[in-house]
Amino acid sequence: MIGPWNASLHHPAIGKAFWELTKAISSFGMVSAHVKEVVILVVGGFHKASYEIYAHVTVAEHMGMLPARISALLANVKPNDLSGEEAIAFDLAFGLCRGGPLPEVTWRLAVQTFGEVGAAQLVYLVGLYAFVSTALNGFDVPSPDQVSARTPPPPELERGLSRFQ
Repeated sequence: MIGPWNASLHHPAIGKAFWELTKAISSFGMVSAHVKEVVILVVGGFHKASYEIYAHVTVAEHMGMLPARISALLANVKPNDLSGEEAIAFDLAFGLCRGGPLPEVTWRLAVQTFGEVGAAQLVYLVGLYAFVSTALNGFDVPSPDQVSARTPPPPELERGLSRFQ
């Protein structure tokens, strides 16, 4: 088994809390699937999280997102063909990934576009997928194509949860 749930097998309290947080953020229901995917691709690309990128490129392609758009989002470059909502979601996600407070003008645009709850959902989505990306990177969770190319590390180098493949 590969993916973000490996850690849950070894640290179930964290896995359960993460799942509850995921459900709570999703329950806001204020942003569309396309907007959510823009946020996830920006965050996953920023953190260079291999499994996150693999999983959400697949989702984005299934949604009909063009390869050039996916590639730009992963590179943290704002595509010209984003809808107004997607463009604001990109700005918010990219701004938070860069660190520091979100610019007030970006927050106001998000609230104007999605409402206060929707803008909050976007902020929480960035945090959620930053957590996922950090955990995936911290435990060196590969994408499926990387798994087949890997040779197992020697036991003295085993450090984390991805090594359970």
